[in-house]
Amino acid sequence: MGNENTDTRPRVRRWWARAAFVAAFGAAAAPIAFAGLFGTAAVLAVGIGGVAATVAASYWFLTSHGVLRAISSVLVVLAPIVVLVLLLRADLLWAVVLSCVLLLAAVLCARAALGEPEKNAMPEYTAPAPRRPFLLMNPRSGGGKVAKFGLQRKAEDLGAEVILLDGPENADVAALARRAVERGADLLGVAGGDGTQALVAAVAAEHDLPFLVISAGTRNHFALDLGLDRDDPATCLDALADGVEVRVDLGWMNGHPFVNNASFGVYAELVQSPAYRDDKTGTVLEMLPELLDSHRGYLLTVEIGDVTVGGPQAVLVSNGPYRTGDLVGMGRRERLDDGVLGVVTMSVNSAREAVGLLQGAHARGVSTARAAEVVVDADQSVIPVGVDGESRMVRTPVVCTIAPAVLRVRLPRHRPGALPKKPGIELARLYRLTGWPTGFSQRNRVPRG
Repeated sequence: MGNENTDTRPRVRRWWARAAFVAAFGAAAAPIAFAGLFGTAAVLAVGIGGVAATVAASYWFLTSHGVLRAISSVLVVLAPIVVLVLLLRADLLWAVVLSCVLLLAAVLCARAALGEPEKNAMPEYTAPAPRRPFLLMNPRSGGGKVAKFGLQRKAEDLGAEVILLDGPENADVAALARRAVERGADLLGVAGGDGTQALVAAVAAEHDLPFLVISAGTRNHFALDLGLDRDDPATCLDALADGVEVRVDLGWMNGHPFVNNASFGVYAELVQSPAYRDDKTGTVLEMLPELLDSHRGYLLTVEIGDVTVGGPQAVLVSNGPYRTGDLVGMGRRERLDDGVLGVVTMSVNSAREAVGLLQGAHARGVSTARAAEVVVDADQSVIPVGVDGESRMVRTPVVCTIAPAVLRVRLPRHRPGALPKKPGIELARLYRLTGWPTGFSQRNRVPRG
């Protein structure tokens, strides 16, 4: 049985690879074969014109207010419709659709040939169940998830000591965690937002104690990247009885811990807005025109190792790199144990670059990097910094560092959100899988000289 699998798999991948190239050739040839060179040129001209109009309208929408924003929003909708109508009248729409279908088939065949997605899991370690777990729970976090899912009762039934953060003032959660350690707690945990998670996680790392993440916050990006169920935070408590441990990194910003990111410039000012928590999308659209104005606010300078980036409008320093394409740290990190900070800087100096932000991390004016230390300075002594989604005023220069593998995170054995790592499409490797000729071999090359 094993030999059959070994013999069959290369052959199957070979045919998937060949199908990918055939479909890609068909996608390129379909418009020419059925619409002719002139028709193909017309399709390209209409498509490019539609894209240009949509991009220009998108820029006006992002950077304007009032009537101009309203008009540009209409153009964003109308431009694709006009392109669709023109293609229909010229009887070319079906050729474009066929080409798109073949291109999609080529991508799917290429992924099948290159291999299935693999779990990009961090190493797990077996660990005994805690005897005296201590949990902090914020009843207001996540719209009342603590009460909705009965987290306090379930945790206490599992032997945990639970403190509710329901006072009128903000509690010193780090002090509460330290006092619990002094009383003999052998696990610290939090049901709340990422900012609270980070403060208690730092105490757990300081005392080399396991840390339990309970996804009872509004979004809990840290829990997301750990593969935890954010729809049912009660499942996180399974780790108290049947759990494993992973070692993850912890970010620091001027002595303040963060489990997700520290953001500067545009994004930090958005987080500082009182309306941001209630209406993130509306706040972004309302403030973006002013925030993209390079002549307002303060001037940032970022040092990433030997590289200096001057004047970016936004900087995101994350506890582990986010997937490319994520400019504001609202997506996924493939790993939390690489021992490096992820860095994204955004510099918009023209309309073209502003519109290019829609392309994500591949846009002009956007750069990504990895580093063990990042220094963010400004022409002001104090600047706003968004730390795990909460705004803080911080003195410059701001030094961000990474503490590799200092945090022992206790996780339930079964987690629904483990992140699959999708293989990239490497054309050279894909072509080698086809078994077709690869051009000049080594013996056919003509010696130089």
